[in-house]
Amino acid sequence: MANVLSDEKKQQVIALGRLGWPLRRIEEATGVRRETASAYLKAAGVAVRPPRGWGRRPPEANPANEVSTDPGGQPKPANDPSTDPGQGAKPANGASTDLGWPPRPGRAPAASACEPYRELIESALAAGRNAMGIWQVLVDDHGFAAKYASVKRYVGRLKASATPEAHPSIFTPPGEEAQVDYGEGPMVRHPETGKYRRTRLFVLTLGFSRKSVRLIAFKSSTRIWAELHEHAFRRLGGAPRVVVLDNLREGVIEPEVYDPVLNPLFRDLLKHYGVTALPARVGHPDRKGKVESGVGHAQKTPLKGMRFETIEEAQAYLDRWEERWADTRIHGTTKRQVSAMFAEEKPALRPLPVEPFRYYCCRSRRMTA
Repeated sequence: MANVLSDEKKQQVIALGRLGWPLRRIEEATGVRRETASAYLKAAGVAVRPPRGWGRRPPEANPANEVSTDPGGQPKPANDPSTDPGQGAKPANGASTDLGWPPRPGRAPAASACEPYRELIESALAAGRNAMGIWQVLVDDHGFAAKYASVKRYVGRLKASATPEAHPSIFTPPGEEAQVDYGEGPMVRHPETGKYRRTRLFVLTLGFSRKSVRLIAFKSSTRIWAELHEHAFRRLGGAPRVVVLDNLREGVIEPEVYDPVLNPLFRDLLKHYGVTALPARVGHPDRKGKVESGVGHAQKTPLKGMRFETIEEAQAYLDRWEERWADTRIHGTTKRQVSAMFAEEKPALRPLPVEPFRYYCCRSRRMTA
């Protein structure tokens, strides 16, 4: 790569340097060599931060043993004997405190609260719904009183669970990063044709809190892609410093490995809100893992097999699910409630400008002699 960067790439490097990113992280994210990035940062008067192992979660007590994965779960006290079999009072009869499944021989297991709904659960699994989606349906439609963990265990016994592939967790400070992506949305009846049509599901996920904004649209274009970002910023009440996106044409015209060219309308929208675009590089499939997880969560849990008569009805249904279930869940990685973490992250978002972005039409014409 040449030492002379395009103006767009130069502004990207400077913006990341002002966020305090070390040179190694800037190189991995943009493809610009550390020596080149350092020269541009020094010329712009930006202090160069030495590398110190970015992307790792700060050391802290392991929270996995302190919370329940049910929405609204609360941490247990550190001195609670139930959190550590080696501390506190033990059973008088010397019985083991192991609560694993299956129970030890000679102990009759209690019937699962899910057993009366076996056929319904098996039918939902055959349709592709996950344990969380099944539990939510049981609570909403059948007055199910047991916890999500009961359904999760029951589903685990009905199907062979695949060993998940391990991926590193990337920690980002509050307000720094959001990831965006498209996915397949639900079937909605089109107002013009009267036929059901597959929609597009737009998802923006904040890197720190995992708070997501999910929006449904019939089609996509450069302007719609930009409008969805603006709508998401308005819903969040602020904008992140960086947006990580895929190399789809609505946002990136030329998906070059080292110097991608952004769509002018999308580039100017992000500039209006003070946001830097960071297209995911080839060879970094996990760079958008948080938003891809958010897309899959919506597809498998509330939207699987659903049909709607209007796009407004579909959006309202998705918003209700977002507020009741997605925002109140305990995230599997952070072990904290999403809404509580978003309350911490929201003040760190960039304030929104008073005036909305003014859209324009960009066309090319061929001149003939």
